[in-house]
Amino acid sequence: MFRHILSVGGLTLASRVLGFLRDVLTAALLGAGPVADAFFVAFRLPNHFRALFAEGAFNSAFVPLFSAKLVQDGAAAARRFADEVMTLLAIVQVVLLLAVLAFMPQFMTVFAPGFADEPEKFRLAVLFTSITFPYLLLISLVSLYGGVLNSMSRFGAAAAAPILMNLCLIAALVLATPLMPSAGHALSWGVLASGVAQYVYLAWDARRAGMALRPVRPRLSADVKRFLAVLGPAALGSGLTQISLFADTLIASALPTGAVSYLYYADRLNQLPLGVIGIAVGTVLLPEMSRRIKGGDEAGAVDSQNRAIELSLVLTLPAAVAFLVAGTPILSVLFQRGAFGPSDAAASALTLQAYALGLPAFVVIRSLVNGFYARHDTATPVRVALAAVGINVALKLALMGPLAQVGLAVATSVGAWVNAGLLAWLLHRRGLFRADARLTRNLPRMALAAAAMAAALWLAGERLSPWLGAAGIVERLGGLVVLAAVGLGVYAAAAALLGLVRRSDLARLRRRRAKA
Repeated sequence: MFRHILSVGGLTLASRVLGFLRDVLTAALLGAGPVADAFFVAFRLPNHFRALFAEGAFNSAFVPLFSAKLVQDGAAAARRFADEVMTLLAIVQVVLLLAVLAFMPQFMTVFAPGFADEPEKFRLAVLFTSITFPYLLLISLVSLYGGVLNSMSRFGAAAAAPILMNLCLIAALVLATPLMPSAGHALSWGVLASGVAQYVYLAWDARRAGMALRPVRPRLSADVKRFLAVLGPAALGSGLTQISLFADTLIASALPTGAVSYLYYADRLNQLPLGVIGIAVGTVLLPEMSRRIKGGDEAGAVDSQNRAIELSLVLTLPAAVAFLVAGTPILSVLFQRGAFGPSDAAASALTLQAYALGLPAFVVIRSLVNGFYARHDTATPVRVALAAVGINVALKLALMGPLAQVGLAVATSVGAWVNAGLLAWLLHRRGLFRADARLTRNLPRMALAAAAMAAALWLAGERLSPWLGAAGIVERLGGLVVLAAVGLGVYAAAAALLGLVRRSDLARLRRRRAKA
């Protein structure tokens, strides 16, 4: 499991590095003005629906059932089940796509009502979303193929697919922007092209694995009915989560120009550890637990969950500390150039710090929720999500006035901690999860290592302030590299001294990688 997590995390890291390059170019060409706000809404809306129809509810219902089918009935039966689900998914997506395209202005009035007061921004948002929304159909099929391949322990292609997205968007910025009215137009077409590229790549890899899927005559077989029964609560739970994300877009559209962009740039940095660590762990843990539970190894499933939570926290805490202590230099060095000025960097940094407060919770949620999904329980996370989203949205409305977009990020972090706490409590109460001696022993050690890193970053930041505040990008980038090296060095040393990382664990990982 650790080997697969490292593989998925490594590919995701490569994608995120390319994503940073993409965002640096985007910030320089778009800045945080009306064109940027319009594009970011057009980019976020299909991804909100993607999380609902594909990665969220869909995978939480599909992967455990497909994994069980693969173990019990073999590859041929599992492929027939995937064919039936793919047909159903494609039909739903095509109907949704046609409906949204037919009523795009009305759709935009609902999801970005604040844009209605600025006709040009509203027009651009409608145009850009009309171009990007077909991406949802393509990326939903990509997620289906990813679920199939992950269930077969083939994690590479699905983890590498986002690399193609970033390459397409970088190419659009560099090559297509001079040929179009704005970089927003070029990026919108780049989003659509990336969906095509990812679909072709995943379909090719599935064919190599003997899982070439094809549409079949739609029918409600016993397997599909069971899938829909599990999907229903999962879709409701994902829908509740997406309400919170929609609320960000909706409320931010009513804030002054730039708020949507500040949220975007801060969230992009926040998504780095969430993607590299949280998604990697969750992607590998769900089929791992599903197989163990199906084989009667409940103790092994709980042990896998403990180790996943431990690894998630050990790797995430340095990022959370860095964002909290050094958010301003990170944002200014990475994005402050061209149309993205010092005030934009400062506003985005405050938003990033607010997101960082909830980062450990977001990562742990990925491991906790799989304790329910692996047992085909998609209803309990719905009740948890309902409580978390209610608190989240209420806080957004209360804090949007005094704190603007920073208040939205604070509310998101609070909601994440409520979600994680309730999930852990319910699993423990049902006897499905208990923090073992190793995890319990290491939690305070993680906190001490993180505190040591925070102190080192603060002291080093004071010393490096002339470099970090210099006019030249070379000096600022050099200062940030030194700051990062100091922080990570102190955290690694503290982790070793406190026993968080043991030589025996590293040696075991090396042996497993050598055998693979």
